[in-house]
Amino acid sequence: MSPEMGSNNILKHNPEMSGKTNASGVIDPVTEELAGRVREVGNQAIWSLSSCKPGFGVDQLRDDMTETYWQSDGQLPHLVNIQFRRKTTIRDICIYTDYKLDESYTPSRISIRAGTNFNDLQEVEVMDLNEPSGWVVILIKDDNDRPIRTFMLQIAVISNHQNGRDTHMRQIKVHSPAEDRFGLHSQIVPGRFVTNEFQRYATIR
Repeated sequence: MSPEMGSNNILKHNPEMSGKTNASGVIDPVTEELAGRVREVGNQAIWSLSSCKPGFGVDQLRDDMTETYWQSDGQLPHLVNIQFRRKTTIRDICIYTDYKLDESYTPSRISIRAGTNFNDLQEVEVMDLNEPSGWVVILIKDDNDRPIRTFMLQIAVISNHQNGRDTHMRQIKVHSPAEDRFGLHSQIVPGRFVTNEFQRYATIR
């Protein structure tokens, strides 16, 4: 299934995402994290790539800097593998691309796959991109329209703009829905800590 896309190829039609854009009208996943609406869970996973140029690998993809990037070095499709130690709820994947800088290195079609391991991955989403610059938000849902629970995600670059061979991705964030103890989407509550750092110390071990 291919979600309907708005300007800048950012998903804007979903009610959950409304009212959460920055001054330029583009969804900002960092703002979502700081507001406690989602949790970035990529740091709980093991990341690997199908290929990369030296110095343009996982570290650059996860350094929170849009000036750096992963550059593949091989044949399509180019793969980003994200393996969790335990079954994890995933709401969306956010990918930062910049066609103005990367041109033919910019992905034009991305496939998202999920499963238990490399042997049972199934495609759960496909997105076509048209010269994207900024964050692309890909909502990941199951057949019941709920965030999926999975041990592994794979992001596959199926094709690039201008039939480019290698690809650039500048950042990837993986979000889990932030829910309170009553199962409702969390809101900012005075005196309540919602960041990952605070939540580590929320219970007595």
